[in-house]
Amino acid sequence: MKLRHIEVFHALIRCGSVSAAARRLNVSQPNVTRTLAHAETTLGVRLFERHPRGLTPTPEALRLWPAIEAAVKQLDVLDQLGRQLRHGVDQHLRLGASHAPGHLVMPGALIALQQMLPALEIELVTSHFSTLCEELLAHRLDMALAFEQPAPEGIECEHLMRAPMQALLPAQMPAPACVTLEWLNAHGLILMPEEDPLGALLNQALEAEGLMPTARLRVKTYSVIAELVIAGGGTGIVDPFTAERYRDRLQVLPLAPALDMNVALLKARHVPQPHCAHQLRTLLIEQLAIHARRWQSA
Repeated sequence: MKLRHIEVFHALIRCGSVSAAARRLNVSQPNVTRTLAHAETTLGVRLFERHPRGLTPTPEALRLWPAIEAAVKQLDVLDQLGRQLRHGVDQHLRLGASHAPGHLVMPGALIALQQMLPALEIELVTSHFSTLCEELLAHRLDMALAFEQPAPEGIECEHLMRAPMQALLPAQMPAPACVTLEWLNAHGLILMPEEDPLGALLNQALEAEGLMPTARLRVKTYSVIAELVIAGGGTGIVDPFTAERYRDRLQVLPLAPALDMNVALLKARHVPQPHCAHQLRTLLIEQLAIHARRWQSA
């Protein structure tokens, strides 16, 4: 199949009709029809059944689809590389981060990177893990920093750091010598949604100890958990970055036994990384090491 065959085939599968595919490709309907006919003649098989409401892919077309989709993704990679070459590989860096590392780890690394590369334009967005992965796969981000969890197909996760989650208690609450999950649960432990990466870890730990949550509150944003603890809404467990921000307003204590989480650098597989991305990776590792030393000395 030729490149134009692949583009038209992909558009027809996605859109379901010649007219919609033509709009997607910004060409005329006869152009799409001719290209499809040529592709079918070249392959010697019928790819679509025609009917009044549109097109239905044949079994032969469905067998081709995974390879076609993979080819289109690679074309997107080539298009991105072309844009980088056209505008200068180290002129623009698009970054994403989960909220907590975006607030505490990224700033120091970005300031250092700008000092090294004054002409570099940087975009940073903070979002949840699933959205960051979607943006990476769509080539709208170059890399992202997040708390590690199982990633979708096409995303590479590079482990950067392992760190213990921290317990949050109101400032005036008498704290035991050893803060356990059982004690926190008995004192109104605020939970996270099960689909959240840290929420999944916490739920697994509770189940492993045979504990039924006593609180009925689940909060996705870690800083909101801290604010609820300040307001007297119970106790909490959060990542060490969020805990560091609230150390002057709350009791921040280690869990026993420790409950560890991972920080990872995400990128789309097979997508070329600009040199400045590799420089940022080194700076992020340095920033994570600085935070780790702070936690150890606290």
